[in-house]
Amino acid sequence: MADGNRILVTGATGKVGQAFLRRFLSQPRFAEWRVRALVHNRDVAPHPRIESLRGSIADADLVAQAMDGVTHVLHLATVKETPQAIMDVAIKGMFWLLEAGRQSETFAQFVLIGGDAGMGHFVYPHPIPVTETQKHSAYPGCYALSKVLEEVMLEQYYVQYDLNGCCLRAPWIMEKDDFKYQLSFGDDVFGGPRWHEYVSADEAAEYVRTQTIPVMLDPDGVPVKRN
Repeated sequence: MADGNRILVTGATGKVGQAFLRRFLSQPRFAEWRVRALVHNRDVAPHPRIESLRGSIADADLVAQAMDGVTHVLHLATVKETPQAIMDVAIKGMFWLLEAGRQSETFAQFVLIGGDAGMGHFVYPHPIPVTETQKHSAYPGCYALSKVLEEVMLEQYYVQYDLNGCCLRAPWIMEKDDFKYQLSFGDDVFGGPRWHEYVSADEAAEYVRTQTIPVMLDPDGVPVKRN
């Protein structure tokens, strides 16, 4: 590709963001690219090709500054089940990114990292493989809803403004000891289900003591296969 490409990465300090930056910056074909990282709480590791901006993605002025001169956007920023913040990050923040992109003279492509939560992943039966033609089916909660709204918003910008973009649906991403804590009956459980809410407090405490792990079953009693 031609010189002068600059990619904006939101959520750059998360699991995917850190992995992306390591791989991207090590690739010879991207040696001339610059990276702008929009961060909120944590900083990215210093690098001569990375410029960082700190603040809220819901801030229109900050997003406009972050998008200045950008050719590509990798949108990773999100929050989990946090109703007080999720619409500001997932919806308002993405709206400002898309608005800046469609009006930019340098913008070329928007890449959204979506999630299988927008398709209900393990919550609903999927008798056939899930493809892009299947309707969205968020499970209860604000996080899954946000994954649906992100995709719909991006799709409409294709229609409204012929915006160039794509959505890559990611499964549940884990690293280090995340999987261990996903199987915990304690308050330290990672993600959901929150297993201790399905049993009594005494049972949960005993399961933690004995290191008992849960097995998720479908309505027919068959263990569910997780990614």
